[in-house]
Parts: sequence; structure tokens; C-alpha cells
Amino acid sequence: MDKILGTINGMDFTMGDSLLELSYLIAALLFVYGLKLLSHPATARRGNLWAASGMGLAMVTTLLLHKNAQGVGISLINIWIILAFIGVGSVIGWIIARRVKMTAMPQLVSLFNASGGAASMLVALLEYPNAIAGDISSILVTVLGLIIGSIAFSGSMIAYGKLDGKVGDIMKPFMTYVNLFLLLVTLGLGAYIVVSPNPPADLIWAIYALMGISLVYGVMFVFPIGGADMPVVISLLNALTGVAAAMAGFIYGNQAMILGGILVGSAGMILTMLMCKAMNRSLLNVIIGSFGGSAAGAAGDGDKT
Repeated sequence: MDKILGTINGMDFTMGDSLLELSYLIAALLFVYGLKLLSHPATARRGNLWAASGMGLAMVTTLLLHKNAQGVGISLINIWIILAFIGVGSVIGWIIARRVKMTAMPQLVSLFNASGGAASMLVALLEYPNAIAGDISSILVTVLGLIIGSIAFSGSMIAYGKLDGKVGDIMKPFMTYVNLFLLLVTLGLGAYIVVSPNPPADLIWAIYALMGISLVYGVMFVFPIGGADMPVVISLLNALTGVAAAMAGFIYGNQAMILGGILVGSAGMILTMLMCKAMNRSLLNVIIGSFGGSAAGAAGDGDKT
């Protein structure tokens, strides 16, 4: 039985809890170290391995040491189910990574972004009914995770299709206004869900509607973007995937997910801002998907300065 080391907020803090928190700290340090090594081509491979080892450590210790609010750990049958799916996913990922060509790496990154976004979207969708009515903070985190995860998923899938030549560019002048309308509707419906005094069971229709609108917005804002501008969008989608993962971490109170998501989100957003600055574009152009219509104007403004 775990030795009780103390009490925090009325809950016993055991030796297992301390080991779990320590493993998350080590994992976070490995994430940061791996990210540092990824900044140079000569050390990028080692950086990837260090970061992956940190995630592996967090996964193993979570399976073995995590306990819910009642102090009950993950059941053995659930551990085996989780390990089975991890094994299947690892094999699929290994095969894809071995076969992909370096010239097709952007497509692979888009698929990874889509996978992360879909996972965060499903976490938020499944956990929303368990939220407590009036608990604005937890509902806000869940809604943000759903919106951002949905946009990252659908947008990344369209980005993959465009990079792979399976989806063409669709550039119409009205699409900027459609995207802006969808964005406002998404934010408005999300705000309604957060502040509504109704229990989550009465707002299931709203959460599914929010997911649907967010998925459509993710598709629409990537459609107008040409191939030359896709690196900016992929970087932004990568940042969104990280933020969505952090939101999922807040939902479950998992520090490793929060830290990993924050690192991915912040790094992706910094890269996006640098790319926008280099291309003389504003981030708003990216968000509302107005690349096609603003490219010439942006270039002209750059010439004037």
C-alpha cells in the first residue's frame, strides 16, 4: 500500500503520487532538451529521441501510478487495452515513418497534426457530459479543447490533401467573409455553452453543433491557401494541436500533457509569427483564410515600405 506523505487540499499525497509528479518533471525536462536539439539539423535526430523518451516515461508512469479522485488506479484490463492500442499505433506509425520520403515529410506532419487534433477533440467531446453545471473553468477548457482540436483535425486533413495533390485550391472572394462568419458563430456558440446555467446533458446538441461548425471552419480556412503559403498554415495547425493537447491535459489534470502541449503550441506559434513577418502577412489573414485575396496586396505593401 502507498505510504501517505501528507495531505494537500484535503487529499492524501502518497509515495506513488510523488513518483508520478517526479516523472512528469523529468519528462518536461526531456521535452525541453529535445526541443533544443531539434533546432539544429545535426542534433535533430537525438532531440527527437530524447523528447520521445520523455513521452514514453510519462505514459508508463501514468499507467502504473495514476489514481482518480477516489484513489483508485487504472484497472489491469484497461492497462492491457491501452497497451494494445499503443502497440497498434506504434506499428502503424513506424511503418509510415519508414516508408515516407523526405519530400513527403510535410504531408506526414499534417497527418500527425490531424491525429493530435482528433484525439483532443474526442477527449473534449467525451468529457463534456461529465462536467458540472456552473463550473465555468472546466467547461471553458473543454469547449476550447473541442474547438481547437476540431479545427486542427479538419484543417490538417485538408492541408495533407493539398500537399499531396489530392485537394485543389478553392479561392473565392466571398470565402473570407464566410470564414469570418463561421469564426464568429463558433466563438458565440462556445461562449453560450460556457456561460449557460443549464446542465451539460441539456446542451449535448450545442456541443455537437459546435464540433460540426469548428470542423467546417477548419476545412474552409485552409481551402483558399495556395501551396507557397502552406508552411505557415502547417505551423499554425501544429500550434493549435499543441494547445488542444494542453486543454486535454487540463481536463484530466495531467501535467505531462499540459507541459507538452504548451511547448508544442508556443514553438509552433512563434514559428508562425516569424513566417508571417517574413512574408509580410498578418496572423489574422491566416486565421480567416484570406491568403488568396490578400497576397498581392500584402506584397504591394511590402514594396512600398
